Amino acid sequence: MDYIQPARTICIGDIHGCSIALQKIIECVQPGWDDRVVLLGDYVDRGPDTRGVIEQVWKLQDCSNVVALQGNHELMLLRAFHDSGQLNAWLQFGGVETLASYGGGVESIPPDHIDFFRNCRSWFETETHIFMHANYDPGLPLGRQPQALLFWQHLADELPPPHCSGKIAVVGHTPQPDGKILDAGHLICLDTHCYDGGWLTAMDLQTGRYWQSNQEGVLREGESHDGTAQVS
Repeated sequence: MDYIQPARTICIGDIHGCSIALQKIIECVQPGWDDRVVLLGDYVDRGPDTRGVIEQVWKLQDCSNVVALQGNHELMLLRAFHDSGQLNAWLQFGGVETLASYGGGVESIPPDHIDFFRNCRSWFETETHIFMHANYDPGLPLGRQPQALLFWQHLADELPPPHCSGKIAVVGHTPQPDGKILDAGHLICLDTHCYDGGWLTAMDLQTGRYWQSNQEGVLREGESHDGTAQVS
């Protein structure tokens, strides 16, 4: 497989409707056409402005190379959209806030937003990294990973070993409530719990530099290398 090396590969963790934090991150990072921006999924639910998040993602696509992954919350939204019997289950996990941002029921979600959720990727791979929303089986290639791992299973105290590809895995999904990036060397988790008083994280995977913003628009940045993080 041939890979085109971008100027930067910027990865952004779970956004969960936090449009203010996302806007601050984009303003600070200033992605360009020679940058690749990988979004780890969970754009929707829990935070106040899912609609605004999707509109910002589309603007980001106009100025950079965006790779949008699907998270478990997009899967729950799509199930509720297509099957009313799944609606209550979704509402219990943040769907109420999502529908409020659209101003109505599931029918108020615009078709192009539904298409965006449906067309997000399950995983992505570069020459040096693999990306998925939640977790992975270290012995299986990405195309054979079970959905239960890719979208649903949280990281346990004992992290999975390195992937058989030898590449660094980058995931979200498992909240780091202290706002600190989980960087184990072979595995990076960028879900830093933005919607619940935490931070939204973007990381330059080539340099380890990262940027974090909260829903008040406060920005901080630092560097992470092999499990250590320094914040300025």
